[in-house]
Amino acid sequence: MTHSASPSGPATSTRRPNVLVFFTDQQRWDTTGLHGNPLGLTPVLDRLAAEGVSVDRSFTCQPVCAPSRASLQTGQYPTTTGVFRNGLALPRDTPSLARSFRDAGYATGYIGKWHLAGDHTAGPVPEEDRAGYEHWLAANLLEFTSDAYQTTLYDGSGAPHRFEGYRADALGTAAIDFIDHARVRDHGQDQDQDHDQDRPFFLFLSFLEPHHQNSRDDYPAPNGYRDRYAPPWVPSDLAALGGGNWAEHLPGYYGMVRRLDEVLGRIVSALERRGELDETVILFTSDHGCHFKTRNDEYKRSVHDASLRVPTVLRGPGLRGGVRLPELVSHVDLPPTLLRAAGVPVPPQMQGRSLLPLQHGGDGAEWPREVLFQISESEVGRGLRTDRWKYAATAPGADAWNEPRAERYQDAYLYDLHSDPDELLNLVDDPAHENVLVELRRRLAQRIVDSGEPRPSITARETAPKAVSQDTV
Repeated sequence: MTHSASPSGPATSTRRPNVLVFFTDQQRWDTTGLHGNPLGLTPVLDRLAAEGVSVDRSFTCQPVCAPSRASLQTGQYPTTTGVFRNGLALPRDTPSLARSFRDAGYATGYIGKWHLAGDHTAGPVPEEDRAGYEHWLAANLLEFTSDAYQTTLYDGSGAPHRFEGYRADALGTAAIDFIDHARVRDHGQDQDQDHDQDRPFFLFLSFLEPHHQNSRDDYPAPNGYRDRYAPPWVPSDLAALGGGNWAEHLPGYYGMVRRLDEVLGRIVSALERRGELDETVILFTSDHGCHFKTRNDEYKRSVHDASLRVPTVLRGPGLRGGVRLPELVSHVDLPPTLLRAAGVPVPPQMQGRSLLPLQHGGDGAEWPREVLFQISESEVGRGLRTDRWKYAATAPGADAWNEPRAERYQDAYLYDLHSDPDELLNLVDDPAHENVLVELRRRLAQRIVDSGEPRPSITARETAPKAVSQDTV
């Protein structure tokens, strides 16, 4: 089966680089060798980082699938797009990566999990809900149209395509097929006159792995891969917290990560065979992390680095080899980075900023000293991740499913990441940190305003009144 891009738009007179986004789901930052994982799960990614740029401290805008994906498609915060929780559709007129690349003459393609068409469909996505992508082979909710060895994706006409083999392998094969056929000859309206359209491609490849399989709350690795990592290496936060279900699921989770890296290797090899690896900007990142039910009764909706921090690597033209960026980077910064790397104008509606100057030592002094994150579904919250502090405030009594924001927040979390990197001791009620809280409240309020929301009130946490002793009555 061949899936080829449908060309449209003008040919570029100057060859721009291809752009490939390799996007995983629910992958912790510490699954990678470049961040100290000892299991050798990601040799291909580690090599790309050694040749390119590792964004060492990269954070999602919100640790939920749809809001995070909306940010990566638009360069905007979830509440700006309106997709502040799962089940909401990306507005059809939102400026997007696909539209920007398409208007610049790129052949655009999307393969895999979308999760931005609302709740009305698990499978086919109407054209008007695809944010401008031309080639389409995806499912809105891939977790419900597939299993580890049963994958169904839907093409641009809504027809199902069923793939054999492991799910991540199927998506990788579809991506290689797109790459092989992205260079097309457009005959234009005049069939007697050929116009050689050697168009670069922009491909967004979106996996479900290493997300759990919702139907049975399991992490289905390829056959035999789970056994490779049992008993598993355990990240320090999970070991310290205890509880949760990591002991059961880490081996399968690691097996899924390993297979993703092998698929990445196949795609890199395909680009090398075509002589296009060094002409392709590659971004590897994930939508959010995973705390394995150690912070609440699910996997990700929390303020902790286990949920927020993700692996992020860039490689390609203009991305200098072996750079490790120390700056705190948000998902909203990645779309403008891709556009700038390709020489494509950045829409003014994008709220992030390109990372390209940082790799040459520029703009570091002007770079924000914190990233803003939003929390929904579990609670209505806003927070900052700085070099030293993790601070978040929540809205008491707010409906976390239906209310995207609040007018009033209270202190809820404060962790000293220098002394407590695993975020085990919440200092929010410690009087010794009141000055820290005052400053962080001010910074958070300003960052909320900068993100496009009204300035909220942020106050100290209200504590329950102490019981009055009967001896004093």
